[in-house]
Amino acid sequence: MILCTGESLIDMVPENGAYRPLAGGAVYNTTVALGRLGEETGYLWPLSRDPFGEQLIAPLAEAGVNIDLCPRTDRLTTLAMVTLENGHAKYFFYDEGSAGRMFAEDDIAALPANVTALFAGGISLVPDPCGATVEKLIADNHDRIPVILDPNIRPFFISDADAYHARLKRLLAMSDIVKLSSDDIDWLYPGLSTAAAAQEVLNSGAKIVLHTSGEEGATAYWSGEPVSVAANRATVVDTIGAGDTFNAGVMASLRQQGVLTKDGLAALTPEQLREALAYGAKVAAIVVARAGANPPWARELV
Repeated sequence: MILCTGESLIDMVPENGAYRPLAGGAVYNTTVALGRLGEETGYLWPLSRDPFGEQLIAPLAEAGVNIDLCPRTDRLTTLAMVTLENGHAKYFFYDEGSAGRMFAEDDIAALPANVTALFAGGISLVPDPCGATVEKLIADNHDRIPVILDPNIRPFFISDADAYHARLKRLLAMSDIVKLSSDDIDWLYPGLSTAAAAQEVLNSGAKIVLHTSGEEGATAYWSGEPVSVAANRATVVDTIGAGDTFNAGVMASLRQQGVLTKDGLAALTPEQLREALAYGAKVAAIVVARAGANPPWARELV
């Protein structure tokens, strides 16, 4: 089972002069996408008992995601107000004291033996206590299962840049696969080229760095020559959830190829890596052609 830990929230998406509440959050989107792609998937994140919490649970259940590890709480669900500029999403968060923000180490039970990979990222890595809790979870498990990390950096959400740089440095060293957008690289390694920034991450201990650049496709940097795939053509409605679904596609492909393990990633071939990138690009292209984060089901890809 691929276990995902990180924020779930309600995206308040503009629609006809009002706002429509949609289930979302970077890690949540990836979790739902994995489930819809037919992968055995688990979720670990506090879920509120408020009506928005129930709205978040419904897509997880529909996608077959296991939520047994999710603590329930009376704290409120995080809200993200979305604005769209030329189809690209920008966010403003209402998060203080929320269910996810107060995620604590005491909320974590022992991971089941069937957890074979751990995915984390998003704004859940930034504030405490939730950021420290996710870091502790990764620190306790990265030696035995592969860790996939997508920082999905939102600079306006970061109040202490130095502290967050330090946390990411620790997390990158414990991760096997790291996904970075161009915006992530600009914040983490200002002035460095994409290739140079990827090498910095590889030098820290990661096995693979995935760089996504929208219409320009995706590239994987690793021990061999970089592997690239083009973006699939799509009529873009908005980009909400595109990178999150790409992550799910890559993980699903690696798992289906039998290489989403410590040993499998160490022996990865260029062909296996290219197949994973291509699948990630394929499912991401479907998401951008739809409003909001609406990942495809496996049956849609046949």
